[in-house]
Amino acid sequence: MRVAGRATKVGTMSAVLRNYHAPMQRVLDHIDQHLDDDLDLETVSGIAAFSKFHFHRQFTATFGLSVHRYVQLARMKRASYRLAYRDAQSVTEVAMDAGYDAPDAFARAFRQRFGQSPSSFRNAPDWGSWLAAFGPLENARSKLMPRTFTPDEVTIRDVPSTRVAIMEHRGDPATLGATIQRFIAWRKAAGLHLKTNPTFNVWRSERRPASPADYSVDLCVGTDQPIAASVEQIKVGEIPGGRCAVLRVVGNTDNLEPPALYLYREWLPASGEEARDFPLYCQRLALFPEVPEHEAVAELFLPLK
Repeated sequence: MRVAGRATKVGTMSAVLRNYHAPMQRVLDHIDQHLDDDLDLETVSGIAAFSKFHFHRQFTATFGLSVHRYVQLARMKRASYRLAYRDAQSVTEVAMDAGYDAPDAFARAFRQRFGQSPSSFRNAPDWGSWLAAFGPLENARSKLMPRTFTPDEVTIRDVPSTRVAIMEHRGDPATLGATIQRFIAWRKAAGLHLKTNPTFNVWRSERRPASPADYSVDLCVGTDQPIAASVEQIKVGEIPGGRCAVLRVVGNTDNLEPPALYLYREWLPASGEEARDFPLYCQRLALFPEVPEHEAVAELFLPLK
C-alpha cells in the first residue's frame, strides 16, 4: 500500500509539472519573440493565463530566477552576441536595443555582469565570465524545459558533398567563443557571407569530454574558391555526401546536445540503420542574433551507410 501510495503521488506530481510545462514554454517563447517590447509581469503572466501573483511565484520556483531577471539576462545575452560577433552596431546602439536609456547605464550593468566594459568585451571577451553569467539562463532553457523529439521529426536525405574551409577548435570549450570570433572575421574578409555560403559545425568530440582539452569541433564554411594561406590556419576539406538522418531544430540552438543524443541513443538503435564513419555535424540555417533566438534554425546530420 505504501509503494502504491508513493507511485500515485509521483504520478500526480508529474502530471502537475506537465500542466505547467506548456504555459511556461509559451512564456519563454514570447519573451524571445518580444525582447524589444515591454515585458512587464502583467503582460507576461497573461501569456501563461495565470494571475500575475501566482505566475510570479511559479516562474521563480520553476526557473530559480524572477521574470524580470530572466528578461534582463535574455536582453544582455543578445547584446553580448552583438558586441562580440557583429561590428556593424555601435556600443550605444547595442545599449539602446538592450533596453537602456543611456550607454553609461548599460556599461555599468554590463561590467557588473561580466567584469568588463562593453568596449573591452568587444575587443577581448572574457568567455569564462560570460559562460558563468549565463548559467541561470542556460539552466532555465535547456535543463528545466528540456525538448523532446520523435521519430517523425527525423528524415533520411541524400546530401551532396560540400567543399569547405575549416577553422579547427581544439581545447577547452570555454574558449570556443574566441575561435568563433576569429572565424567570423576571416570569413568576412574572404567575402564568404552567411546568405551565400553555408555554415557548418562538425563535432569531433563529446560536448563535455572528461578532459576539456579533448574538446574538438570544426567551424566550416562552404566554398569552391581557392583558399589562400593565412595566419588563421584555415584548412580545406570536404563534408562527404551520402545518406544522412536529418533532424531540424528551431529555437534555442546554443545547446544541440539533446537532439544529438536523441539521434544516437534513441533514433539510430530503433531505426535499423548503421552510422557511417563521419562525425555528426550540423548546418546553421538561421543564426542568432541575425534573427531572434526563437527563429534560429539548425539541421543535424547523422551520416548513414
